[in-house]
Amino acid sequence: MEGQVEIKENRLAVNTILNFIGQIAPLILGVVTIPFIIRNLGPERFGLLSLAWVILGYFAIFDLGLGRATTKYVADALSQGKKNQVPSLVWTSATVQIVFGLVGSFVFIGFTPLFVNHFLKIPQELAGEAKITFSLLAFAIPVVLITGSFRGSLEAAQRFDLVNAVNIPSHSLNFLLPLIGLWVGFDLPGIIVLVLLSKIGALIAFVGINFHINPLLKRYSGSFSLFPRLFSFGSWVMVSGIVGPILMYLDRFLIGSISGVASVAYYTAPYEIVSRLWIIPTSLVMTLFPAFSSLEGIKDRKKLGNLFIYSVKYILLIMGPIIIIILIFAQEAVQLWLGPDFALKSTTVLQILAAGVLVNSLAFTPFSLLQSIGRPDLPAKFHLLELPIYCGLAYILISKYGIKGAAISWTLRVIIDAFLLFIASFKICHFPINLLKTSKLVFNSFFLLLLAIIAFGLKILTENFPLLIQLILIIALFSQFAWLLYRKEIRALIQKTNI
Repeated sequence: MEGQVEIKENRLAVNTILNFIGQIAPLILGVVTIPFIIRNLGPERFGLLSLAWVILGYFAIFDLGLGRATTKYVADALSQGKKNQVPSLVWTSATVQIVFGLVGSFVFIGFTPLFVNHFLKIPQELAGEAKITFSLLAFAIPVVLITGSFRGSLEAAQRFDLVNAVNIPSHSLNFLLPLIGLWVGFDLPGIIVLVLLSKIGALIAFVGINFHINPLLKRYSGSFSLFPRLFSFGSWVMVSGIVGPILMYLDRFLIGSISGVASVAYYTAPYEIVSRLWIIPTSLVMTLFPAFSSLEGIKDRKKLGNLFIYSVKYILLIMGPIIIIILIFAQEAVQLWLGPDFALKSTTVLQILAAGVLVNSLAFTPFSLLQSIGRPDLPAKFHLLELPIYCGLAYILISKYGIKGAAISWTLRVIIDAFLLFIASFKICHFPINLLKTSKLVFNSFFLLLLAIIAFGLKILTENFPLLIQLILIIALFSQFAWLLYRKEIRALIQKTNI
C-alpha cells in the first residue's frame, strides 16, 4: 500500500472503468443465468433465493457506517503519509464489525421463525427449508461486515484493480453457485452454504491482499480509543443507509395501498429499466470518495473543487444523451420489452423517472463529497427532512394521478435533494461560483437541452422510418455534436485511460 496516495486523473479514469466493469459483469451474468435457475429451482424456491440475495445486500445495516468510515480515515492517513496509522484504523473497525456482526446474527436467527411464519406467504411444505435457509444467512452477517473494513482500506489506497479482482468473481458466484449446486443435486440450503463459503473466500482474499501490500496489518493493533471517531462519522452514514432505501421504495407501497398491487407492476417495470443507469455515476463516485477524502486530508481545496465540478460535468455529458434517447424512444422500448399494455400505462412514467434519474445521478457527486470531507450528517439530515415531505406529497399525487403521480413525486424529491446537496457543497467547501463558468457546466446543460429539442424534431421528421434507422440517426447526431465540441477532451480522456 502506497505511503502517500497521489490523486491523478488517469488513475481516477481507469478506476472508474474498472468499477463499471465490476458492476456490469455480474449483472450480465445474472441476466443469462437466472432463467436456468428459475427453471430448475422452481418459482417458490427461486423466490426464496432472490430474497436471500436482497438480504445479503442489506446486511450493511448492521455496519454502523464503519466500512465507509474506514475508507474515509485511511484515505486521510495515506494522503498525509501516515501509513503507520492504517493498521489501527482497519483493525478497530474490523473488531467492532465482528462484535456487531455476531449480535446481528443472533438477532436475525431469533426473528427468522416470525419472518417465515407471519411475513412471508410460504407453502407449508417449504416452511422448514425456508427457516434453514434464512438461519444460514445469519452467519454471513459478520463475514460481510468485516469484508467491508478490509475492502475499504484498499479503496482508500485507490487500488480498485484489486478490489474488483475480488468483487467480480465474488458477485458472479451469486449466480453461478446456484447452477453448480443444482447440477450436483443440492437443495436450497445447500446452495446457500455454497454462497456463504464464497463470501468467506472473498473475505480471506481481501485480508490476504491487505497483508501483502501493507505488512503492518499482520499485527493486530485495534484501539477502542479510535471507535468514537469512526462511529461519529459512520453513524450518520448509517442514517442515510436506512432512510435512503425508504425514500427509494416508499412509493411502491403507497401505490399498492392506494391504487392496487397491479399498478405496482406498471410502475416498477419502468423504474427498474431506468434505475440500472445508476451503474454509471456509481462507478465514478466509488472512485471519487477516497479521492475527495485524500484531497481534504491535505487541504487542497482548489483541486478538490476542480475534481468535484468536472466530475459533475462528465456525468452530465455521459448520462444526458442516454436519458434523451430514453425520453424519445420510451414508448417503443416499453412496448418491445413488455408489450402494448405496459406501453400504454408505463411510458409517461418511464419518461418522468428518466428525468429524475438524470438529476439524481448528478447529485451522487455532492453526496460523496460531503461525506468525504467529514460532513455525512448533512446528507442524512436532508434525507430526514425530505422523508415526511415526500410521504405527504407522494400520497396526494398518487391519490390524484396514480403511478404518474408517484413518478412526479419521486422526481420532485430527487430535484430538491440535489439542490440541497449542491448548495451545501459549495457553501461548506467555499467553492467559488465561477467554477460553473470555468467548467462550462451551464453551457453543457443548455447544449444538451438544445440537442434534446433537435433530436425530438428529428424523431418526428423520421416517424415513418424503421425504429433502428431512427435510433442510428439520433446517435449519429449526438456523436457528431460531441466530436465537434469535445474532441480535445475525448482525445485527452482516451490517452489518460490507455492502460
